[in-house]
Amino acid sequence: MRTIKIPYYTSTMELHVEEENLKAVMYAKADDYQPGKTETEVIEEALEHPIGTKKLSELAVGKNKVVLVTSDHTRAVPSKITLPILLKEIRKGNPDADITILIATGLHRATTEEEQRRMFGDAIVDNEKIAVNDAFKPEEFTYMCKLPSGADFYVNSLAAECDLLVTEGFIEPHFFAGFSGGRKSILPGICNEVTVNENHSYRAISNQNAQAGVLHHNPIHEDMVYAARKVNVQFILNVAQNSEKKILAAFAGDLEQAHEEGVAFVRKLSQCPSIEGDIVITSNGGYPLDQNLYQTPKAVATAEACARENAVIIMCASCVDGMGGSHFEKLIVKGSVDEIDAYLSKIPPKETIPEQWCAQIYARILKKHKVILVTTYLDKETVEKANMIHASSPDEALRMAYEMKGKDAEVVVIPDGVSVLAVKE
Repeated sequence: MRTIKIPYYTSTMELHVEEENLKAVMYAKADDYQPGKTETEVIEEALEHPIGTKKLSELAVGKNKVVLVTSDHTRAVPSKITLPILLKEIRKGNPDADITILIATGLHRATTEEEQRRMFGDAIVDNEKIAVNDAFKPEEFTYMCKLPSGADFYVNSLAAECDLLVTEGFIEPHFFAGFSGGRKSILPGICNEVTVNENHSYRAISNQNAQAGVLHHNPIHEDMVYAARKVNVQFILNVAQNSEKKILAAFAGDLEQAHEEGVAFVRKLSQCPSIEGDIVITSNGGYPLDQNLYQTPKAVATAEACARENAVIIMCASCVDGMGGSHFEKLIVKGSVDEIDAYLSKIPPKETIPEQWCAQIYARILKKHKVILVTTYLDKETVEKANMIHASSPDEALRMAYEMKGKDAEVVVIPDGVSVLAVKE
């Protein structure tokens, strides 16, 4: 019997799998990587040697209105470490700069003050100017242009009107944008609902290149890059992290060049051949990404890449914050999987409903595989309305899966499905 720890909320759950059933346990190689420096040293070295741009301190000279875009409460960006260093670097170039930290929420709810203190530390919350993007207040956005897809690009006016726009984030595989980080700080990060919705339309999500690990000819990525260039992002700082959210490497400088180097680094650590099983067990890597059902298709899509025909996928996610957005909640319980997909497929890009893309991806997966959701915060009735099966522990879910697939079923475990890029060879 093998015992495997599955990340869950702020801790782990134990999974017990018989050795004769266990085909593979898939991890990213990030936990084996040793940077040989402290996290602070990694960041400072990246800022000292930016890729494709001048140093941030040099770019800040003469720039009075500075906007520094950071991620919200659903992302594990190590801002307690990075933000003080970035602020110091900007003020090195212009001590009197008027700096606003803009929290990129996309379509998520606002980040609370308590969450800001946990993310940034008390000193920043008490002493810095912080704004939270609200995609549903059209008066706070500026129209910029049409994007390559034809979508209208509206960006937070703070970013449109500043003298220097800087972003921070982290890079990991992303289930339809290819990878996170870089341009995603702008779109969807600080756009309004019109722009985010159309960028995430049924047509865009259905594109064969809109998948994890793919940037080339990915229409969602192409719109994102165009938007970030149009609003003139002059400097980014992106990090790569291990499963404990420790900084392994940092990439600073030009929007595309620094991001590309970061993607190459993360791809080396995350990419591995897909190993197929009859039962595939995964998680969203614990808190903060497992706090609602809306975020869970990220890891379920990784499991999909390792799932044989009619396989059972077991997803472990606390869902401590419930279902996620109200639109997603309505869509995911709208009917059968086929009914949900048929409904979404008829929605034109410019009429895209907020959050429909995660319901779309779930519908795609649920057409092919049963999904057992391990959660202690969502009740059985709610989970079943979402066309999934409820379980309270990984072991309970595995027993259910054996009943469906037989006692000889082969099991593949991906403890953190968001960190792994499974590629069919």
